[in-house]
Amino acid sequence: MAVSQERIAGEYTYADLEAFPEDNVRREIIDGELIVHPSPITRHQRAARNVLVRLWEYSLESGGEAFFAPLDVYFSEKDVVEPDVIFIRHDHLDRIGPKHLQGPPDLVVEISSPSTRRLDQVRKRELYQRFGVPHYWFVDLEAERVELYDLRDGAYPAPMIRYAGEVMDCDGLPGLAVSVAEALPEE
Repeated sequence: MAVSQERIAGEYTYADLEAFPEDNVRREIIDGELIVHPSPITRHQRAARNVLVRLWEYSLESGGEAFFAPLDVYFSEKDVVEPDVIFIRHDHLDRIGPKHLQGPPDLVVEISSPSTRRLDQVRKRELYQRFGVPHYWFVDLEAERVELYDLRDGAYPAPMIRYAGEVMDCDGLPGLAVSVAEALPEE
């Protein structure tokens, strides 16, 4: 049974997020709205692990760094999210702080869960676009595909769609290639 994320009314800031106990509950704020997520499903975790491993291998070659949730990405006092997987190029490593990433990662990967699908496809995509994330990959476990968004003139045009048997890559990350099949593991 799918559990929907809980939305709690009010204007929240990063200071509010820091005040919550360390209880392994995933909390994000978008435009000051607190969003609380249930734990991800098993397939989601496999997909995140597989993508993270490829990005970590790429980081060894490129000098960048790959992270997985939970790690706060601080865009503004009222916009702090925990993408499933992120990659930061070597020339942007100064964005990594002791508690969070300050500013846009070079690549954000969100993996769909029944409770977060709309959030990832709409609100988070709009947030990543607004704050200039160059590359956003949405791994759609329900549709068995990956949507690749590349920022052009401040906006994400229609995504490139990739299916199992194809590869995900980015113009801004030369040499990066991730198998779509790895991002869409079996149940």
